[in-house]
Amino acid sequence: MTLIINGEIKEFSQDSTLQNIITNLQIENKVMAAAVNMNIVKKDDWNNFIPKNDDKIELLQFVGGG
Repeated sequence: MTLIINGEIKEFSQDSTLQNIITNLQIENKVMAAAVNMNIVKKDDWNNFIPKNDDKIELLQFVGGG
């Protein structure tokens, strides 16, 4: 399936969960929040949430600063 992740087009298998995608991208230690089509997906649901073809996913990390 084709997904748009943080503005980049990526390909994943049809049954990939959000957690699988984050792990595959090797950013699991950085991602603090995820939104699919502008809807927040709780971290507790990442293992069960399967995006659909052409979904837009934003993977966010929080950065400290001042």
